[in-house]
Formats: sequence, structure tokens, C-alpha cells
Amino acid sequence: MKVILASASKRRYELMNLIKVPFEVIVSDEDEVYDKNKTLYEQCLDISYHKALNVYNKTSGNRIIIGSDTIVKFNNKVLGKPKTKEEAKIMLKELSGQKHEVITSISMLIWKDGKYYEEKAYDVTVVYFDNIDDFEIDKWVLENDVCDMAGAYGIQEEFGKFVRKIEGNYYTIVGLPINMVYQILKKYLFDK
Repeated sequence: MKVILASASKRRYELMNLIKVPFEVIVSDEDEVYDKNKTLYEQCLDISYHKALNVYNKTSGNRIIIGSDTIVKFNNKVLGKPKTKEEAKIMLKELSGQKHEVITSISMLIWKDGKYYEEKAYDVTVVYFDNIDDFEIDKWVLENDVCDMAGAYGIQEEFGKFVRKIEGNYYTIVGLPINMVYQILKKYLFDK
């Protein structure tokens, strides 16, 4: 049974390695399109599903395709990956001294012995930031690839020093709730 991660994210790749299950990467070329008629949680699930489906349709045989998406929810709006460093600064100024939610979804599309299965779930973690001054924000944005990070930050990087506390799963913030992924993989990989 092949396990395939449908993501170009370095962080998701590193987190999958922690699970200690052999896997390969096939990057989904699905566009991330948000549907404003759905909740942010449903939108996040939809995006992970379409990423997985894109790769599922390009592959064959017994396989598990893992799609994932992470969004930052603040004041009922999505803070995705900023398009510019200026947009990243605006996001971080908004988040400074505030709390926000990080939502990470996973969708697994499975073909096993002639049968198709789907597993979809999401996890939410609340993140509390200390106040971050303009100098600290400018320095972070200048020195990091913030346009590759939902909300313009990576908790696993130096930016973690601005995180006062979290309520929930640390790995959800990094980009893949590995316990959730492992528990689903176990159902299909390890026959009892």
C-alpha cells in the first residue's frame, strides 16, 4: 500500500517523517479556492479534499492519498498565505496581542483491494500572541519566507518566541495533526 502526501510543504514532509510510515510526495496542482457560502472549517476541508483528489486521479493501485490545508481564522476571516511581504506585515500587526484559531484539515482518499474509502477531519488550535512591535515584525518578515506560511508565521521557527500559549495540538499549527493522521493510517495499513 502506497502512502502519498499531496503537498509541497516542507513542514508537512517533516511531520510525516515523524510518523515513521514510508511515504512519497506527489504535489497537487489544485488551486486553493475558498467558497464564501461555507464555514471556514468546511472550506478548509474542501481544499484538503480537492488537493487529495487531484493526486488520487493521477495515481493507481492500492494507495492512500493525504491532502491537507491550514488556515488562520481571526475575527471571522481567513488569513491565508500572504501574497507580499507588506501583506504579511499587516497580518502580523492584526494578530499582535490577540488570539486566533489555526484550522488544519486532512482528507485521505484510499483505494484498498478494490474498495474506495474517504476519511476527512479537521483540528482547531487556539494561539495567543504577545504584543509584537513593528521592529520585530519587520525583522521577521525580512528574514523569513513568510509568503509560504498561513498567517505569515511559523510557530516552529524563531517566531515561536511571540506565542504566549496555545490551547490544542501544536502540530495542527505547524500544518499536520500527526496523531489524527496516524490513527487513520493505522486503520488501513496495519491489518489486525
